[in-house]
Amino acid sequence: MNYSFQFADVFAAWPLLLKGTWITIQLSLTATVLGLCVAIVGAWGKTSGPAPVRMLINAYIELIRNTPFLVQLFFFFFALPAIGLRWSPYTAALVAMVVNLGAYAIEIIRAGIESIPKGQVEAGLALSLKPHQVFRLIILKPALRAIFPALSSQFILLMLTSAVVSVISADDLTSVAANLQSQTFRSFEIYIVVTLIYLGLALSFSALFRTLQQRYLSYPDRR
Repeated sequence: MNYSFQFADVFAAWPLLLKGTWITIQLSLTATVLGLCVAIVGAWGKTSGPAPVRMLINAYIELIRNTPFLVQLFFFFFALPAIGLRWSPYTAALVAMVVNLGAYAIEIIRAGIESIPKGQVEAGLALSLKPHQVFRLIILKPALRAIFPALSSQFILLMLTSAVVSVISADDLTSVAANLQSQTFRSFEIYIVVTLIYLGLALSFSALFRTLQQRYLSYPDRR
């Protein structure tokens, strides 16, 4: 093997790589927050809503979970303009990520909600708490505590899946890497660096979620 490693072009492009990394982080964090909101509302509707609402939520979940993310991304970016709804690559990528995460997270949160004993809910109602107060104070936080590891894994998977949005020219890290590769032809060096960046992002997100769990969702130390 006579391959000569040359990282000079990669190091020269650090500003572009940092910009792509920031867009990836921005996309992932925004989609995580919005997707979690969608999931909480969807989980509440699936467990407590009327039958038509439950049917719509189930249809949404089955549609998203049984179709590829790439097809969903193409739908929002290429298909919707046919009916006059045009989005920028960034907006289409964000909407697709939120919709995708919401469908998976609904089922995760729903499982957490159904793990809460009914006696706790009945006790909250007996204390004259309103239904939304029971859901927020008695059901949601214990449920999130139980399912937080699964949610964290799903959010990290979403961040890694965001690499797919480069196919619609969203300026994320993978898109920047592809442009650099076409200019420098140093594929091996560029994708070594990009792989390490994604690894660093995944480990950083994992550390962030562990910190949030310990600070906000852990049980108090009774010692």
